[in-house]
Amino acid sequence: MLALASPALAHPHAFVVVRSELLFDQQGQVSGVRHAWTFDEMYSAFATTGLTPDGEPATAAQLQPLAEQNVGDLAEFGYFTVVKAPGQKIELGKPEAISMSEDDKKLITLRFTVPLKKPASAGKVLTLQVYDPTYFVSFDFAKDGVSFVGPATGCSLTVTQPKSLDDAESQKLSEAFFSGLSPGADFGIKLASRALVACP
Repeated sequence: MLALASPALAHPHAFVVVRSELLFDQQGQVSGVRHAWTFDEMYSAFATTGLTPDGEPATAAQLQPLAEQNVGDLAEFGYFTVVKAPGQKIELGKPEAISMSEDDKKLITLRFTVPLKKPASAGKVLTLQVYDPTYFVSFDFAKDGVSFVGPATGCSLTVTQPKSLDDAESQKLSEAFFSGLSPGADFGIKLASRALVACP
């Protein structure tokens, strides 16, 4: 199992390239986020060990239980998906369209869609972040890794990178530091990119 929500043993333990699509409904509001997370070579190899003989690529059917298990395990972490907009309470629904595939480089990609329980307006500004609060998994948006699907006429998109940690903060990043994080600690937000969406 990928065990994305496992306790911290080393940080990060996996590196993920993120591609996210913001889904707009017919009223021009954001109704969900469609993710495609591609894992690094080492973690992909770990996750697929024993699934197929002789190193053959795993099929979608062989990977499906793994995909569903891991997305299910992320429920208590909000699927590492944070959507915010001023004056709006945004809650996530149950993920849909869950799947996983392995490419010719033997990298696995987990795909799923997180609907919003109530569509959100991006009339002022709406933000999307994808991150693990414990920094067990490092998430980074791919170049042009955030896009719109649906009627998002006139909407703008800006992706900002996090500020670098200063020397004092970097020196704290030891196993003892992470194992000592209290429940509910949100260290990962310090290192999370932010997609900002504004619509007319």
